[in-house]
Amino acid sequence: MKRIYNAANLPDAHIVAGFLASRGIRVRILNANAAGAIGEIPADAAAPQLWVEDARDEERAREAIADLHAQAEGPPRRCPACGEENPPAFDMCWSCGSGLER
Repeated sequence: MKRIYNAANLPDAHIVAGFLASRGIRVRILNANAAGAIGEIPADAAAPQLWVEDARDEERAREAIADLHAQAEGPPRRCPACGEENPPAFDMCWSCGSGLER
């Protein structure tokens, strides 16, 4: 196994893990329950971490994470069906469920 990502928090770790899983990259989340130890151990040591199960997936996983973060940047996107504003990383409208075009 090889560490590929230090998450800001547990929800961030699960979002990135799900994103990688959708691309066929198997990861494990370590330190999922270590947040309560912050103060006793350094914060960076207690943060959730993603580790690829197969070290050969490391480069592909890092590229996918960079793509995910790039998608989160930019202006909000309007839904063509209902006109609702959505964050730039969304592929489906949070309000009506319609697909959003890139």
